[in-house]
Amino acid sequence: MRVLLVGGGGREHALALGLAADPSVEALVAAPGNPGIAAVAELRDVAVGDPVAVAALAVETAADLVVIGPEAPLVAGAADAVRAKGVPVFGPSAEAARLEGSKTFAKDVMTAAGVPTARAYTCTGPAEVARALDEFGAPYVVKNDGLAAGKGVVVTDDRARALEHAAECGRVVIEEYLAGPEVSLFVVTDGEAAVPLLPAQDFKRVGDGDSGPNTGGMGAYAPLPWAPPGLVDEVMRDVVHPTLAELRRRGTPFAGLLYVGLAITAAGLRVIEFNARFGDPETQVVLALLETPLAGLLHAAATGTLADHPPLRWRDGAAVTVVVAAEGYPAAPRTGDAITGADRPGVIHAGTRRDADGTLRSAGGRVLCGTATGPDLAAARDAAYDLVRGIELAGSHHRTDIAAAAIEDRITLPA
Repeated sequence: MRVLLVGGGGREHALALGLAADPSVEALVAAPGNPGIAAVAELRDVAVGDPVAVAALAVETAADLVVIGPEAPLVAGAADAVRAKGVPVFGPSAEAARLEGSKTFAKDVMTAAGVPTARAYTCTGPAEVARALDEFGAPYVVKNDGLAAGKGVVVTDDRARALEHAAECGRVVIEEYLAGPEVSLFVVTDGEAAVPLLPAQDFKRVGDGDSGPNTGGMGAYAPLPWAPPGLVDEVMRDVVHPTLAELRRRGTPFAGLLYVGLAITAAGLRVIEFNARFGDPETQVVLALLETPLAGLLHAAATGTLADHPPLRWRDGAAVTVVVAAEGYPAAPRTGDAITGADRPGVIHAGTRRDADGTLRSAGGRVLCGTATGPDLAAARDAAYDLVRGIELAGSHHRTDIAAAAIEDRITLPA
């Protein structure tokens, strides 16, 4: 199988490692890729946001499967353009990707499907915003209605900050706050059949103890030792299958990766958000534990044959990833700093570039991820932090508490 992987971040590096390890993959091309991906794939240049260019590259590389990593090309219609060329593609249509591209659309689908989620209002002006904030009270949850690279959400007790974020975004969804541990569940689907991966938990706030502003994610771990039994079955029954059925009813079936962001509240499961692609950095830990060949699984989803795919196999143990971020991230990350210690197994490249002389430099806010597995969560965490300690990047920072609460049994489920 010849595979074209679109994207160049940490999620795509994790996907590239999984695809390259699949014995059925005879050639892997990544566009645009990154210096880490270059170790396992041929890199090609492409305008990721241009569906026509992505489809043309799929034809040029004679791809048997195209895997689209980031959300922006999916919302722009890259999967549609590739499908129109007759090439199997893992990723939803532009219409179905509106689950991520518009928070309002996602809420409409959830309401129609009877999916449990937070109460919410879509607001476009200061008066509407003020009324919604007053109704729900603090903590205030204000979400940019469109794509915001994982940084469009503000959760704050500061009403002035909530109003400021709403004004910056223009059109926002304001929700009631959901209290309880959060879970990320990836579901591979061809629109009809759906296969859940291992649940994971990520860390959105930039600082230890969930302090500071929201980010694209500062670390993750899997599996979840504290998760209630039957969690995945409940999510599939009450969230995933009703959502897929509603999208089929609307004539826009969702085929690709449905990311379900959940809170386990005192009132039960509630959906925080849907995404239309693998989450970053949860992909790094989930795929590190997947023993089933990745390309075959994604190809089955892309060709409508997922119901015939064998049950997934998982490695024993646990996985942890810790993000190393650039100075100034998330507000104003500094780029261009030299990096050493990154060219080791387990170090995932998220925002790097390589000079002509071979020097590796930072090229984004989240620069690298130390990703490790172990026989249990504590061993995986120790190994991940060992990787991080070996990375040198001036001014960089990382959280020191990834997976700590789970290891120390400090996560309690609401009664």
